[in-house]
Amino acid sequence: MGRLDSKVVVILGASDETSMGAASARRFAKEGAKLILAARRLDKLEPIAKSIGAVAVKCDIKSEEDIAALAERAVKTYGRLDAAINFAGLNSSAPILEVTRQALMEACEVHFVGATLFIKHMAARMTAGGSLITISSLTALVAPAGLAAYAGSKRGADHMVRIAASELGERGIRVNSLAPGFTRSAMTEGYFAIPTLEGAFLREIPLKRLSTVEDIANAALWLVSDESRSTTGQIIDVTAGQSLRRTPTGQEMMS
Repeated sequence: MGRLDSKVVVILGASDETSMGAASARRFAKEGAKLILAARRLDKLEPIAKSIGAVAVKCDIKSEEDIAALAERAVKTYGRLDAAINFAGLNSSAPILEVTRQALMEACEVHFVGATLFIKHMAARMTAGGSLITISSLTALVAPAGLAAYAGSKRGADHMVRIAASELGERGIRVNSLAPGFTRSAMTEGYFAIPTLEGAFLREIPLKRLSTVEDIANAALWLVSDESRSTTGQIIDVTAGQSLRRTPTGQEMMS
């Protein structure tokens, strides 16, 4: 038997083969989950879903209507909803003296408002308990320069997760967040063109390795499984220990 046999799981943000969402979907499929994969780009999502026998659904994290319809689709397809993970995110960087209102609002719309509405609508469709996960970041655990919009919105979502866990616990619904370290994925691939970047990060990581999308998938698997049935309201650190130190400066990354 698989660790997720017959569990119905929604994964939002799985439209790239190298993404955390796609890695989690592949891992969950091997453990017997029934999967609904969602993303804005159906053309990229459908081949991934087809390869693991999942259902593909178009969903934009910025649309509450899309999120509600995604939860409804899971229930209509499989009769219930047991778990849901939100991997949707965007990059945003600028120092405080240069950050724009637009950048702040866009980051909050995706990372805070979207994450909150995702939990709202997924929880509403869970009738027999369940597990909800959203994605935080190493940057929400430390204080990296230039990432007020990105890290600030992630940190706000982390506190929302704690509130949601408190409110939803009596319904048997667990709510947690995963905080990956700097991980090679669809979202970060471009940064690896900087030859000195990886070394700069490794110097600040006690375990001397970057986390992988498979590491994130394994952590998500544990949170979705019944093995974590007493864990809720937590920000699970998957940074290989970097949160104990700091992120490298821009100058250190480039030299």
